[in-house]
Amino acid sequence: MALPLKLKETFFISHGSPTLSIDESLPARHFLKGFRERFLNQKPNAILMISAHWETSEPTVNSIRGRHDTIHDFYGFPKPMYQLSYPAPGAPELAKRVKEVLTASGFKTVHEDKKRGLDHGAWVPLMLMYPEADIPVCQLSVQPNKDGTYHYNMGRALASLKDEGVLIIGSGSATHNLRALGSSKSVVSWALEFDNWLKDALLSGRHQDVNNYDMKAPHAKVAHPWPEHIYPLHVALGASGEGTNGELIHHSWDLGALSYASYKFSSLTRPS
Repeated sequence: MALPLKLKETFFISHGSPTLSIDESLPARHFLKGFRERFLNQKPNAILMISAHWETSEPTVNSIRGRHDTIHDFYGFPKPMYQLSYPAPGAPELAKRVKEVLTASGFKTVHEDKKRGLDHGAWVPLMLMYPEADIPVCQLSVQPNKDGTYHYNMGRALASLKDEGVLIIGSGSATHNLRALGSSKSVVSWALEFDNWLKDALLSGRHQDVNNYDMKAPHAKVAHPWPEHIYPLHVALGASGEGTNGELIHHSWDLGALSYASYKFSSLTRPS
């Protein structure tokens, strides 16, 4: 009899522009298409996606029976992008477990949404990572009215789900200032400095600094005028457990200021 699947890793993926769904020139697209071969040799039982594109005042999970709708929550892009579909099955049992573990860890109110499909922060990377769309997916929202420590603690509460074969992925962006994007091939200095600071903090295990990035990191408010695209990283980091450092598993730039830095977090110990 095969042993139950237990995962040691969590991941943060910078999903960048929605054009990642069609643009073969983006290195991050090829990184995601090779994700399974490089990082997971077993198919997860389910996937929990924490996407920057679902913002709520309190934690909310989507509990879908049947197949997900594909939400095309972007504007002014090429028509073929709006014809893409990722009909992954829902994961209502996982949604229930997420609600249970969060509530048990002190998150008093956790909502369920029985209609919401997958936004592009979830389906764009997943269609490249798992194109068969045959793994049940549950999505969890972020709370932009909270801070990094709150989201890190949310991740800590979710860490035990890895023992149930759940792949936990935070999907956001290492830098995310849409007003600063341009056509230059050179990277602007503030983006480079913030991105390097984040990498150094994650690779050296400075979790408290990452949790307080808005006070510790250079150019934090320029790199993230709003925090929703970095909070999925805090959840993935917290869910990795105690005693872990990050590993940079992909890095590329686009539009002069958009970092596609992506990380793997793994730990041999788990929070009690």
